[in-house]
Amino acid sequence: MPASAWTTDQIPPQTGRIAIVTGATSGLGYEAALALARAGARVVLAARDAARADRAMAAIRKAHPPAAVEFRALDTARIASVREFAARWHEKRRPIDVLLLNAGIASVPRREETPDGFERQLATNYLGHFALTGLLLPALVPSAASRIVPVASIAHRSARLDFDDPQLRVSYSAQGAYRQSKLAMLMFGLELDRRLRGAGSPIRSVPAHPGIARTDIIRRGDRAGPIARLAGHAIFGLIGQSAAQGALPLLYAATAPEAEGGRYYGPDGIWEARGAPRPARIAPQADDRDAARRLWDLSEDLTGVSYGL
Repeated sequence: MPASAWTTDQIPPQTGRIAIVTGATSGLGYEAALALARAGARVVLAARDAARADRAMAAIRKAHPPAAVEFRALDTARIASVREFAARWHEKRRPIDVLLLNAGIASVPRREETPDGFERQLATNYLGHFALTGLLLPALVPSAASRIVPVASIAHRSARLDFDDPQLRVSYSAQGAYRQSKLAMLMFGLELDRRLRGAGSPIRSVPAHPGIARTDIIRRGDRAGPIARLAGHAIFGLIGQSAAQGALPLLYAATAPEAEGGRYYGPDGIWEARGAPRPARIAPQADDRDAARRLWDLSEDLTGVSYGL
């Protein structure tokens, strides 16, 4: 890590590079898209809501008039949407330099299913991103500067994967489902890097987490009532850092030449809740390679997307 705290000023020039950021219309995704655009990248805002994307792009262009930004519709909760996004991307034969897998929801109070029959948080936060990465992998530029950044969470530390009931039909809790989805994202990111290296690919998979960041993930992501939303915002407001600060580990993983594939990055403060990017702690269950392979096989079966790695 650099001797001084890493900031967006240290992002290498991104001119001529293309970055896809999922969930880029607000919060961490917006801040990451803004920073990448400022560094010269052409940034694709991959999100569900075109109106929100238009507002986000207008804000980015206001902050940085030369910004090259565009919107592409994507709902990671629907495999059909993921496949349509990937198919349209390949039609244009466009390369990808950065794939930042950020879209997410949290704290859905009652269990919900997607059109594919998946538990909503697992689908949105993890399975859609697993499918998207596999479908777009042929477009990634074969270079060590090319990055896949799965966004995990400190919540993975208290999570477990329920292989007997991955959709949590028997025993659902809002936080348990969120934690499982973020544990899956971290395990996926680590396993993907192992498989890329095993295949001789220079592309790096570098998972990261934002610590505790003040974003609207709770308000946007669930059907919780006003009391639950107020409590969530109070906690995050007291101990959380800004979305811009929370995006720094994601941007470090996506752009820093010294960011290592298969490492995990987060804030350097107490409990990794806030601060500048540094290597983060991986809980033992996230480092279980047998479980990671089992998760990979399950994910291919559920999404119908095979990597061939």
